[in-house]
Amino acid sequence: MIVFRSPADVPAGFGPSVVAIGKFDGVHSGHRAVIDRARVDAANSDARVVAVTFDRNPLALLRPELCPENLIGVHQKLQMLAETGVDATLMLTFDRALADLTPRAFVEHVLVDALGVRIVLVGDDFRFGAGGAGNPDVLRELGREFGFEVEVVGDVRAIDGGRRVSSTWIRELLAEGDVAGSARLLGRPPAVWGEVVHGLKRGRELGYPTANLSNDLEGFIPADGVYAGWLVDESSADGLRPGIRYAAAISVGTNPTFDDVPVRQVEAHVLDETDLDLYGHRVEVQFTNRVRGMVAFEGVDALVRQMADDVERVRKALT
Repeated sequence: MIVFRSPADVPAGFGPSVVAIGKFDGVHSGHRAVIDRARVDAANSDARVVAVTFDRNPLALLRPELCPENLIGVHQKLQMLAETGVDATLMLTFDRALADLTPRAFVEHVLVDALGVRIVLVGDDFRFGAGGAGNPDVLRELGREFGFEVEVVGDVRAIDGGRRVSSTWIRELLAEGDVAGSARLLGRPPAVWGEVVHGLKRGRELGYPTANLSNDLEGFIPADGVYAGWLVDESSADGLRPGIRYAAAISVGTNPTFDDVPVRQVEAHVLDETDLDLYGHRVEVQFTNRVRGMVAFEGVDALVRQMADDVERVRKALT
């Protein structure tokens, strides 16, 4: 997948293209429905499939007090968009200059001049341009003027209850620790991504060494607790092969037994690996099942017994 950071980076004559536009926070099943439709539309022509998205939620600039926590960061978003099979992603920097573009200027500058768009696909709630003045109807009007079609892809809804699949719903599930439920909406396990850093090394002292992720990781951290999942060492990827995947028992929280961790921390104990050196590596930690909530234990012995039980429960959950 080609990545462009600005319309100016798109080479002349890059189009024609079929473009899917959205925040794509989480690249969940609703987002993929839009992208899948774009791929179908492009299959009958010589057009490229392009995802146009943003480096942050526009609310982070426009209404920061209302901006929710992102489900994924920029690195994760690009990786997930690449997995959908798009030919290119235009990752726009959402700054004041972009926010102040009129709908017409956005269409002309980004879609027409840079991408040579033939078809634009958006969701029902798509808004664009200064003050959110643009919507699918405005986009259709501009399409008639500039010579492209507009398709609005309807919401993906749950079979039971009919609720619309959304980033908001996924955040709610993760905040409750329901990683299995969020995985069903995402189409893959929820995950965080970041660098392995040195911690207090208490896990090693207790016989369960852990890979501690830095606090500036990407991704939405689920509720405190212990989870079954996978650690993927992306630093081991070579462009042809993906990173090495390890079964892991994952802890999220502030270590209430010792009460000496000031901020929530994600740490993963790789099963059956006692001397694995991951310091400085970029890893993805995927959550598949919640094993238990986070509790404080009375003494180290009780904690170690529980950790042994956690590992066995994780092992069973992953087999």
